Amino acid sequence: MCVSFLSDDATGYGPVFEDQPVETIYPEESPEAKITMSCRARANPPATYQWRLNSQNIDLDGDNHYTLVGGDLVISNPIKNKHVGNYSCVATNDYGTVVSREAGVQFGYLDFFSSEEREAVHVKEGQGAVLLCAPPPHYPHELSFRWILNEFPIFITLDKRRFVSQTTGNLYISKVDSSDSGNYSCFVSSASIAKSVFSKFIPLVPLAERPIRKYPADIKVKFPDTYALVGQNVTIECFALGNPIPQIRWKKTNGELPSNHDVSMAGAHLHLYNVQYEDEGTYECEALNSKGKDWHRARVFVEAFPEWTESINSTEKDISSDYTMSCVASGKPKPHVQWLKNSYAVRELSHALFTLLSRDSGMYQCIAENRHGVIYANAELRVIACAPTFEHNPVKWRILGAKNGRVVIECKPKAAPKPSFSWSKGTELLFNSTRVLIWEDGSLEILNVTEADEGRYTCFAENNRGKANSTGSLSITEATKITLAPSNADVKVGESTHMQCAASHDSTLDITFVWTLDKGGARKHRLLIKNTQLKHSGRYTCTAQTPVDNVTASANLVVRGPPGSPGGVRVEEIRDKSVHLIWSRGTDNHSPISKYTIQCRDSFSQEDWRDATTSPPDVEGNAETATVVDLFPWTEYEFRVIATNTLGTGDPSSPSPKVTTLEAVPVVAPSDIGGGGGTSRELTITWTVGLPQYYYGRNFGYIVAFKPRDGYEWRKVTVADPEAKHYVHKDSSILASTEFEVKVKAFNSKGEGPYSLMAVIYSAQDVPSKAPTSVGARALSATEAIVWWLPVTQHTVEGYQVRYWRKAEDSETSSQRVVVSSRENQTRLDNMRPDSHYLIEVKAYNAAGYGPPSQHLQIYTKKAPPSRPPKIISKKLKGTSVNIAWEHVEPLANESTIDGYKVLYRQASKSTGMLFTTGKRYIDLPMHKDGDYIVEVRAYSEGGDGAVAQVRISGKTSIKYQHNTFTKMLNPIFGAVGRYHHLIQGSWPSICQTPYIIIPPEL
Repeated sequence: MCVSFLSDDATGYGPVFEDQPVETIYPEESPEAKITMSCRARANPPATYQWRLNSQNIDLDGDNHYTLVGGDLVISNPIKNKHVGNYSCVATNDYGTVVSREAGVQFGYLDFFSSEEREAVHVKEGQGAVLLCAPPPHYPHELSFRWILNEFPIFITLDKRRFVSQTTGNLYISKVDSSDSGNYSCFVSSASIAKSVFSKFIPLVPLAERPIRKYPADIKVKFPDTYALVGQNVTIECFALGNPIPQIRWKKTNGELPSNHDVSMAGAHLHLYNVQYEDEGTYECEALNSKGKDWHRARVFVEAFPEWTESINSTEKDISSDYTMSCVASGKPKPHVQWLKNSYAVRELSHALFTLLSRDSGMYQCIAENRHGVIYANAELRVIACAPTFEHNPVKWRILGAKNGRVVIECKPKAAPKPSFSWSKGTELLFNSTRVLIWEDGSLEILNVTEADEGRYTCFAENNRGKANSTGSLSITEATKITLAPSNADVKVGESTHMQCAASHDSTLDITFVWTLDKGGARKHRLLIKNTQLKHSGRYTCTAQTPVDNVTASANLVVRGPPGSPGGVRVEEIRDKSVHLIWSRGTDNHSPISKYTIQCRDSFSQEDWRDATTSPPDVEGNAETATVVDLFPWTEYEFRVIATNTLGTGDPSSPSPKVTTLEAVPVVAPSDIGGGGGTSRELTITWTVGLPQYYYGRNFGYIVAFKPRDGYEWRKVTVADPEAKHYVHKDSSILASTEFEVKVKAFNSKGEGPYSLMAVIYSAQDVPSKAPTSVGARALSATEAIVWWLPVTQHTVEGYQVRYWRKAEDSETSSQRVVVSSRENQTRLDNMRPDSHYLIEVKAYNAAGYGPPSQHLQIYTKKAPPSRPPKIISKKLKGTSVNIAWEHVEPLANESTIDGYKVLYRQASKSTGMLFTTGKRYIDLPMHKDGDYIVEVRAYSEGGDGAVAQVRISGKTSIKYQHNTFTKMLNPIFGAVGRYHHLIQGSWPSICQTPYIIIPPEL
């Protein structure tokens, strides 16, 4: 029996970890006063466990904070300054010891924000604002940030104007407007400890400024140099203040942005997914608006966690044999590798060749570490020694050999150290010759066997621990021979073909036919290929095989089809509108190539490939170059080539490397020249922005030329922003509504293009010079009023703005506004406060701005309507009607006097019905038989309608009212109405379609 120098039990093995400790963050406020570090190892015999803290053994018996449960370490009532550190588990049995990976224990916390009041932030409208979060002390460092507006849980919505940095937590508003007014609080969450806190509110006060000034882009959120690990996802931030709101653009200065990138948060976030080494480089974010641009650059460094490229595995080796243990790790920075044997450090073993001794048995670990992490590889080395034995692997008792063939009889006893071998046939000892060879591993090889070689063969094995032998019998069979070989075939794609194969063999053996093409196969003597494709071309081999021998025969199948894709497409001789293309011809698939098609794709067309124009127009099948023409200057292109023959068109080549054509002078003039309007003493000129493919070069912009209609000298200005759509010329000498001729042309770093067609526009009008007169107003209720005025007679007026505010309580800047067109000379004011003193002013306006205001008009809103609903005190049936009665509503001191009551009578499923008014405290209503009805009662006053009381009325039977019955029932009511103004007119059907009916209070 073979034995290990650690144990005689052949079924035993050393510890193998199935569960190891992991990084743990223990919340300081955790209600569970314990930490559990997991450890479990599979082992035979079972492992015993020990734990280490910062590489020192833990005294499990002497510290009542620690308890061992199986292999798990439980820390009860953990103490921060005592139990923080790196823990590892040690598992041991008779075969050796292994140590787990280290796992840290840290205490997590997120303190509350300071209770000190935050100062208000005052910002002019149009300027940018930054609200500082200043998160409280915390661990771990990873937090998420949101901002509350006025009250929890109302969180602000992030868009191109507002951004929250997930690095600092600060809130950035690129351009403040009046809607941003409010109280802001920074809301901080730590996912690791499941805790959130929020700051004291910060008031943000936008200050009105007219006109609102514009500011160039100013980057305030700047991403730092960033380290990323291969395979990780990384997000970098960039955000700018400015008016107009800046646009954020990203680029990589030493190449294109990675294909696995994404941009979100209106450009403020650049995400790099599954980062690779080639993604390393300098990244730039550019913020741009019509007033200017700003940019920021920083590097992204790509490094890697350690990873095994060569590792160790458990193995069993003979004593005195040579053995090499090797561990190689990749990573960036390059990992340092150290070795452990039975949990203790040993000398460097990587690539070390040594002769095994009994003491080399044990559990080995190699550990690779860089600043990003640690990886472990574990293996058991078992050194064994035993005399030769054939108990588990004797010589095969019956061996078959084909006549004139080759026979190998294996001899593989278990032995350590390696034994020496000898063979005999019967009683004859065999020696190496030209026909007989004893291999180093003990196998016996006999060549050109005949019937004379039949007999019993014995293998002898011997080492310093003993000897053994095993015997088998050799029999010779007839050889297998091919009698029908397959023939070559030639077909087109889509056709079918077949190949045949036959062989003779020993009648005592079974025969099998195997067809192979490369590594594929089929098990039939006749091979049928249907709907042949190009991939079916090749050399087919038929193998006739028995358990003893095999023979082969081959034939070629030629499948003709469309050409393969060309290769090596590259670009040379790049010009502004053309390039010279070179490629290597692909396979013609047994049919000559007749022509090539060149396709191109530019950076503006995304995934759309189109046929390119070439010179000459037709590219012959023997060509390997072509000139592509009619390209856009200063545009990024990639190209591909497609071959065609008489059997069809092949697949396209891989795209060429991307190239950019040279710059050229613009040739396309801006279109849709127009303008006019704007504020007083301004000339506004507009045009349609040119498409980027027509820029033709860097530093693209516009030259705007204009002059009075009767003038001679053109005035020219340069607009450097390629996305600018207008230019506003301010000049105090410009008269209102003056006729100008304007034209626009494009330019870039190579020169100026042609002017557009000339257009005629007018300078801005003057603002209205007169204020509306005869302004009057009247309160309609506690919350509404109506205001009217005499129109301003100037023809340039486009509308009117009405402002109103409480005289004592409100500031004029916080006034409410209503805007109406010039066709109106009155409007309703709503959302007013009850019983309040209001000031009202009216202004005329046009595109140039607002005219002077009218004199302030003063009105008082009515007192508030009753706030208390009537109390329903009875509901009585009276024949075919129901009587509803209620108590009188007494208004409060600050409420309007009650004028009467309104009663709405409607079906329960509808919101409309018949509305009655009355000065009494009861009403009789017709009793319906067809379902549930709701009666709503409320007091009304000059201040409006008061609170409502409801009562439900249910029908008793299924009898429906007929038309005449209902008419007779309402006659007494409508007879009384005849003494007053008829509020309802028309026939009965029109009354049925009316949402409600008003009955005067005298009824």
